[in-house]
Amino acid sequence: MKVLVTGSKGQLGSDLINELTARGHVAVGVDVEEMDVTDSAAVKKVINSVKPDVVIHCAAWTAVDAAEEEENVKKVRAINAYGTAYIAEECKNIDCKLIYISTDYVFDGRGTKPWDPDCKDYKPLNVYGETKLEGEKAVEKALEKFFIVRIAWVFGLMGKNFIKTMLALGKKYDSLRVVNDQVGTPTYTYDLARLLVDMAETDKYGYYHVTNEGGYISWYEFAKEIFRQAGYNTEVKPVTTAEYGLSKAVRPFNSRLDKSKLSENGFKPLPTWQDALERYLKEINYGAD
Repeated sequence: MKVLVTGSKGQLGSDLINELTARGHVAVGVDVEEMDVTDSAAVKKVINSVKPDVVIHCAAWTAVDAAEEEENVKKVRAINAYGTAYIAEECKNIDCKLIYISTDYVFDGRGTKPWDPDCKDYKPLNVYGETKLEGEKAVEKALEKFFIVRIAWVFGLMGKNFIKTMLALGKKYDSLRVVNDQVGTPTYTYDLARLLVDMAETDKYGYYHVTNEGGYISWYEFAKEIFRQAGYNTEVKPVTTAEYGLSKAVRPFNSRLDKSKLSENGFKPLPTWQDALERYLKEINYGAD
């Protein structure tokens, strides 16, 4: 199987390249230098020259707060919405599968009930969520052979993430304030990559929600467990989103995702987030040991 991975230098893309290669698939990674997704001609040229069996589309604008800045909105939409539409159209032309990585931000984050992957009650709160939803709709409109995989609270070896931020701040300060009213579950890109390749090897198309198992937590609870496993004595103080202070982008309070569809369709769920955190800390050489 030949798989084209967009955003191959990112947290998820790099893990996907490794996982595909380990399983004996042909992995072709492209980042903005090789294929600017906002350039329809470039997308057409690359996809038609590679002729993949599957495209896993990870490339996206993910800087949520920066997306709200007026000068960035057009660019965010060009990448997340139009770029995805270009890719979907070329996948249709060569009759290949598309796996599109999306987000819980397509919902409004109200209530406490976990979001069902087939729920159509979309009410994104910010530009990032709006443009990712536009990407979803473009995929569904163009294709029948697609997976739309929504993830949340992502961490991996490349780039910035909550764990790296907490570890850096925990070294610097004796106590930290962390929000306690936004609830979800972390997703380790190493584990996610395995599941995405599992999906690519099937034709069980549709919408899916994927995070690690281990239950729903707040960012406050996640921070406490990070420091516990890393052997830090940093005190973590719970605060509300309002007390913490406004960010440019409105965040959802309820990022609980219902993942039962994975097991129903024969996919192996991800390990617990606690286990993922332990393995991740070892990868980046942290931990009490």
